[in-house]
Amino acid sequence: MRKLFGAGFAVALAAVGGLAVSSPASAAPALRFHSTQYDSPGKDTRSNKSLKAEWISLVNTGKKAVSLKGWTIVDKSRTYTFGNVRIAANGGRIWLHTGSATDTATHVYWGSGNYVWNNTGDTAILRTPAKKQHDKCTWNNKKGRTKVAC
Repeated sequence: MRKLFGAGFAVALAAVGGLAVSSPASAAPALRFHSTQYDSPGKDTRSNKSLKAEWISLVNTGKKAVSLKGWTIVDKSRTYTFGNVRIAANGGRIWLHTGSATDTATHVYWGSGNYVWNNTGDTAILRTPAKKQHDKCTWNNKKGRTKVAC
């Protein structure tokens, strides 16, 4: 006869045996999509000014800064890979702009000459350096709205 024990028993057993138990969720950074401006204000002229006004942002709600090196944000046909960038702890945010400019600590630039995010609806996926999906942000066309919280 096979007996199944609850998670509480397993944790108690590990504590008695001196083993440290951590769940995968507790090991993952508290990093998620925050919001996106998927339709830059004004006409879509594909000027760098307009492209820089299209962005998606991440927030770190954890207690430790997170290195984004090797993390990716993926669209249906495009991938942005973060370089040596850190996102601060306790509500730190970083914005990924579509256009080109010099990266700062809180603003990075895709360098695309075309818009990335579809105005009629799209999905952004945040992947770890190991290519595992960490978070997803999906939006649909909302008349009169160009910005949405993820």
